Amino acid sequence: MIDEIARYVGLALLVAGSVINLIGAVGLSRFKNFYLRLHAATVSTIGGTFYPLLGLVIVSLATPELGELRFFMGGSLLVAAFILLLLAPAGSHALARATHRAKISRPEPVIVDYLAEDRGD
Repeated sequence: MIDEIARYVGLALLVAGSVINLIGAVGLSRFKNFYLRLHAATVSTIGGTFYPLLGLVIVSLATPELGELRFFMGGSLLVAAFILLLLAPAGSHALARATHRAKISRPEPVIVDYLAEDRGD
């Protein structure tokens, strides 16, 4: 009984990740500048990958047919999910900062630009 409920929760997380990926794809095609598109890509990466990985952790732990392999699968999926949760925002920030420093694209309208003030622009 508990295993069946856990499987449904895991599958619901997989579906939620698919919906978040769809929303992120729409945002990538509809947003107008680099920074907004980067935001949509990061949300899609985190929400569209982190939640399904957690869903797979739950499904793998709730599948007794896997035997001892389920703990290895669940643990490795959990580690991968948390590494993704830590590294995706850092990579997004690095891309945005490099683009801003290279003066390739500027967000509009600019209200306060601390990076330009630090450089003396």
